[in-house]
Amino acid sequence: MDLATRRRRASLFLFFLIPGLSISSWVTRTPDIRDQLGASTAQMGLVLFGLSVGSMLGILSSGALVARFGTRPVMGVGTALIIAGSVAIGCGALFSSAPAVTAGLFLFGAGMGGGEVAVNIDGAEVERITGRTVLPTLHGFFSLGTVVGAALGILCTAVEFPVQWHLGGMALVTAGMFAYAIRAIPAGVGRTRRSPAEGGTAPARPAVWKDRRLLLIGGIILAMALAEGAANDWLPLLMVDGHGVDPALGSAVYAGFAAAMTLGRFCGGFFIDRFGRAPVVRASALSAALGLALVIFADSPVLAGAAVLFWGLGASLGFPVALSAAGDSGPDTAARVSLVAMIGYIAFLVGPPSLGFLGDHYGLRSAMIVVLAFVVVAVFLAPAIGTRRATVAGGAPAAADEQDEQPVTEK
Repeated sequence: MDLATRRRRASLFLFFLIPGLSISSWVTRTPDIRDQLGASTAQMGLVLFGLSVGSMLGILSSGALVARFGTRPVMGVGTALIIAGSVAIGCGALFSSAPAVTAGLFLFGAGMGGGEVAVNIDGAEVERITGRTVLPTLHGFFSLGTVVGAALGILCTAVEFPVQWHLGGMALVTAGMFAYAIRAIPAGVGRTRRSPAEGGTAPARPAVWKDRRLLLIGGIILAMALAEGAANDWLPLLMVDGHGVDPALGSAVYAGFAAAMTLGRFCGGFFIDRFGRAPVVRASALSAALGLALVIFADSPVLAGAAVLFWGLGASLGFPVALSAAGDSGPDTAARVSLVAMIGYIAFLVGPPSLGFLGDHYGLRSAMIVVLAFVVVAVFLAPAIGTRRATVAGGAPAAADEQDEQPVTEK
């Protein structure tokens, strides 16, 4: 790996670390922000709606923006919006302004939804250049950011450190990371369209949504993103309401889930390069299914808490590995990664509220059966992931066409 590519990969690590740090900082201070706003639960739901709207707009526009401008400016604007959103949330808390917090969450969501798709496209490009598995480690830095940010947020909450100074300080730190990282990202990656002023017409783009293999990959990312999002939004309450543990222990169980996710993503690259994508994704889905089944059906809080580790390890690799597979599944990498990323982020946004509706009627443990069903389906869809690179005896990389377990592609 040459120096420029090494610096580019390190910068991508920071681009994933920044949103992890930022979102966990906001989440851990949510009770304090609610108190400063004097908002009811229903009013906080309206405030949080800004995050959902911003995220959806960012996701829906990201593919077209990358195709028009390339990944670098989209990553830059997205990360700047995340930082600006953190500042706006802090200011809203300082002045007890619910509209300001809502606007900050909108900026935050738009930055995450649009910017992260571009970062994933750039990460898939680095994988092709280096021939090494990169995306799981990149997502590992996001998970690491959530763990570090959550720990700092818990500490700030414990010592009653003002929310505005906490979020402002985090914005300052992440702005420094951003200023360093953006310099190593090359221009033009993912760009497939030119403006009329630049001359020429854009090449015809393949209808990626007609590619059967890509849609199957989208099914995998839908299931695994739902498994991850369900834990992020409901796991503490699931342990408290479903298994009768106290809130502190419920939070500790969630921290165990986040730690398992981080471990799985940092170690996943080794196993993917050794065994290939399809076997690793199948094993991951089986692990997540086992963890979910024990959490749902076991009546022992201790067993359920331990099973969460299997859930976290299993859910850790589905999203990044599916994006990697989409990136080299055919021409127009930006469109392919954007399509499956959009499916994954929609699962993050739509899945948890739907589970909340089911949980209100049938209980959270019963609601998680839906997630379990999706993950079981992902076990059978795993061959669609294929494998770009696996190590055979003697340490030599095996040819992709000898290792892939792929359905026939229809376009």
